[in-house]
Amino acid sequence: QVQFWESGGGSVQAGGSLNVTCTISGHTYDKYCLAWLRPVLGKGREVVASIDSDGRITYADSVKGRFIISKDNAKPTLMTLQMSDLKPEDSARYRCAAAVCGYCSESVCLSVNEYNYRSEGTQVTVAS
Repeated sequence: QVQFWESGGGSVQAGGSLNVTCTISGHTYDKYCLAWLRPVLGKGREVVASIDSDGRITYADSVKGRFIISKDNAKPTLMTLQMSDLKPEDSARYRCAAAVCGYCSESVCLSVNEYNYRSEGTQVTVAS
């Protein structure tokens, strides 16, 4: 059973930085995508950043140049999202998530619907 432990998040002024981390255990798959998800007004939820089992990384356009996703190769796996130059519109409950994929294409890792394992989430609040 896939389980998540999150830490980090909190409140910060606009322009500030925060890190969120997620430890993922119980996944035994060789090919997978890991990601951070957040709700987006009018769109449901988006993939903020993803990293697959081979280390390929993708970002939502809204966070490119400001957020960095990383993971280690251990199991349990530690995934981190470094967020800088934060904006009020980045305020959200961030969930870490995992998707199993036979072939982990960019389109798969950027598809919210592929992530059937999701954490409870951690809150990030950015004050203007």
